[in-house]
Amino acid sequence: MTRAYVGLGSNLGDRERTLEEAITALDAEKGIAVVAGSALRETEPVGVGGQPLYLNGAVGLDTTLSAGELLDRLLELERRFGRVRVPGEHGPRTLDLDLLLYGDETIDEPGLSVPHPRLHERRFVLEPLAELDPGLVVPGRGTVESLLAGVH
Repeated sequence: MTRAYVGLGSNLGDRERTLEEAITALDAEKGIAVVAGSALRETEPVGVGGQPLYLNGAVGLDTTLSAGELLDRLLELERRFGRVRVPGEHGPRTLDLDLLLYGDETIDEPGLSVPHPRLHERRFVLEPLAELDPGLVVPGRGTVESLLAGVH
């Protein structure tokens, strides 16, 4: 069993309901048990203006799936909730599920980077993680708490 953390985001439609339903759907997946969830917080879009505000949060989950299998499930859930991924596009989305951490592993494969490559730069990711576990270690970067202190 591996503890993994997933970032949640939505800025289209009924954001709160979408995120709540996505958490329920994630917990119902075979090999996944959601064990903790952060509060949801409204945040500004990063990198692309002219979008609605996001609702962001994070969940901790225990899984028997490999990191690749877990990512595949996250992407399938996004599709079920109407997300169409376009490479390089950072537009509005019904649902965004990012694999942030997978145990203490560092993975760099085509299509899969863990820890999430920009996790350490993003307050909207670090705050929910700190709420779940301030001492959580991001491999190669330090604790979530120390990373959050360095983000402006």
